[in-house]
Amino acid sequence: MGKFNDKRVLITGGASGIGRLMGAMALEKGAAALIIWDINQANIDSTVAQYAQKGNVFGYRVDVSDDKAVAEAYSRVKSEVGDVDILINCAGIITGNKTFDRCTTDEIHRTMAINAVAPMVVALQVLPDMVARNSGHICNIASAGGMISNPKMSIYAASKWAAIGWSDSVRIELEQMKSKVKITTIAPYYITTGMFDGVKSRVLPLLKPEYAARQIIRAIERDKRMKMLMRWIPVPHHFVRLMQGLLPTRFFDWLFGQVFGIYHTMDNFTGRR
Repeated sequence: MGKFNDKRVLITGGASGIGRLMGAMALEKGAAALIIWDINQANIDSTVAQYAQKGNVFGYRVDVSDDKAVAEAYSRVKSEVGDVDILINCAGIITGNKTFDRCTTDEIHRTMAINAVAPMVVALQVLPDMVARNSGHICNIASAGGMISNPKMSIYAASKWAAIGWSDSVRIELEQMKSKVKITTIAPYYITTGMFDGVKSRVLPLLKPEYAARQIIRAIERDKRMKMLMRWIPVPHHFVRLMQGLLPTRFFDWLFGQVFGIYHTMDNFTGRR
């Protein structure tokens, strides 16, 4: 019996991009219910309508940066659908490709609220019930930008570094508690969903949404603790951390910035319009 079979799955940012794709995959794997949280009501409606033939789908318009809205939405989900078995924190934003000196405090607060704080707030609603049942799984979608400092996305990188640190800390806490609740942290390279339109990667290929979604679902099924999605580099998160530990900063910058060209990927960024 599969990990998703007969489970209730909540996906934030579930009405677009890889969130939407993962919802379909969860239903195809036998999920009892797919619960979509998203800020865009039109996307929610179209996703619910499209997936209605696949299984039980419930859509809620939720601003995950609003703590009160998150608490109210989770209360509704428990009442209308039931306990959440699998949570995938997928909602995220990036506000531009400016150097930090040209950014605004609003961009700082918005990015940190959605990318770093919101996953914590959503998980804080779900996790106590999971711990009490001694079952459940939380998957937090961070970014390769949360492991490799990258120019022209400093606030985004900060939010994803925070998400990775928090997510992996909770994993360790649960393991020390001998809990059966699992945490998976995902750090994907750029995904061609529109969010990173204009990004140019000279060596490492951008990830197709379908590939990224499949890899994330597979990581949940296999109870992976950490998975970095980056093509052509075997076990990339181990490779990146090893290089960060072994190489002087100047040589690490040369390898990833010049050889791989990562430090120039955001030069022509436009983002989703």
